[in-house]
Amino acid sequence: MPLPATPSPAPRRARAAPSPVPRPSRRHIAPLDGLRGVAVLGVLFFHAGHFDGGFLGVDLFFVLSGFLITGLLLKEAARDGRIDLLAFWGRRARRLLPALAVVLAGTLLLVWALGPPNLLRYALDDGPWVAANLANWHFVADRVGYWDSAGTRVFSHLWSIAVEEQFYVVWPLVLCLLARGRGAGRRVAAVAAAGAVASLVLMVVLTTAADTTRVYEGTDTRAFSLLLGALAATEPAARLVSRLGERAAGRWSLALAAGIGAYWIAADGQNSPSLFRGGLFLHALAAALLIACLARAPRTPAGRFFAAAPLRRLGTVSYSLYLWHWPVYLLLSEERLGLVGASRTAVLLAVSVALAVLSKVLVEDPVRFRARWAKGRTGAVALVAAFAALAALWAAVPQPRTGEGSVDVTRLGSGGG
Repeated sequence: MPLPATPSPAPRRARAAPSPVPRPSRRHIAPLDGLRGVAVLGVLFFHAGHFDGGFLGVDLFFVLSGFLITGLLLKEAARDGRIDLLAFWGRRARRLLPALAVVLAGTLLLVWALGPPNLLRYALDDGPWVAANLANWHFVADRVGYWDSAGTRVFSHLWSIAVEEQFYVVWPLVLCLLARGRGAGRRVAAVAAAGAVASLVLMVVLTTAADTTRVYEGTDTRAFSLLLGALAATEPAARLVSRLGERAAGRWSLALAAGIGAYWIAADGQNSPSLFRGGLFLHALAAALLIACLARAPRTPAGRFFAAAPLRRLGTVSYSLYLWHWPVYLLLSEERLGLVGASRTAVLLAVSVALAVLSKVLVEDPVRFRARWAKGRTGAVALVAAFAALAALWAAVPQPRTGEGSVDVTRLGSGGG
């Protein structure tokens, strides 16, 4: 809030004005909420079998996460001269883990009550790895084909949450070393750019024609999306984008959004090998540039489109919506609903959105903003207790008998998120 103006005494003699000290911006960039809404819509329609390129919404989430987290940490370092890692990890835990714990427990109980035995068997096998934020490496080690086996795994979409959580552990440690003293922005930008290129090289080298799951779900081979977002949040990138006027930034935003949309329409997952030979990298780079342009000029036509109320509202529940939608899709099968095609998709979307809104109102917002017990030592104790309760639940649910039941994968949505 601006302070009221007060008259200042006439200066005794002219003095050079001190150099302005950059202050962290606290403004909210509404179009970025809308981008989250677009990202989750792409995933929802991809899994419903209506949009082959919608899986790229996950990459858009990655780039947004890298941009926003890096921006927050760099502002903290500039303001305080240091990054409080425990406070950062505490905020991340309050933001992400309560909803994840509820989804894990609720999904397991629903699968136990309503799902076929195979779905329960894999849920019991995969759940502990999800809780440990290592689901992606678990699926890679088990050789779970991302593009053809996800219909049997109710937690298969949570590989991407694991990638982000691992990034939230490692990247702040890197920033603690780099974001000190003069030239911090340049150092962070250089490391982010070098890391992104190294990640791309790993993806190209490790890609095989038989199965791209290793490079699609590996943290090392997907890090470039997060790091390109981080690069866009650094001072050198901001200076570069700031040279554009609002009109130029608006034109770039429109061009980049149109190009990304066209790529989503053309992409076809496993059948698009160019994705893993640089296509995903270029998509993430375009997304990072789009985000930087929208942050520079949010009131341009592209900014106003992404800031539209429906997209923004969807963006505010995108995390819980992503968590809930895939279990809903698997449990509400065509046979159970008696619906196919667009009618079934409408029901799936309505149920998923309803659960996401309930999660935000009843779980996420109270823990993040109102629960004093969720901070400090009591928060740590509550977190340990919650995951101990999850472990007890996992131990209490009986394993289905071997060979009992099966899932018809052909009747389920595409992919696993």
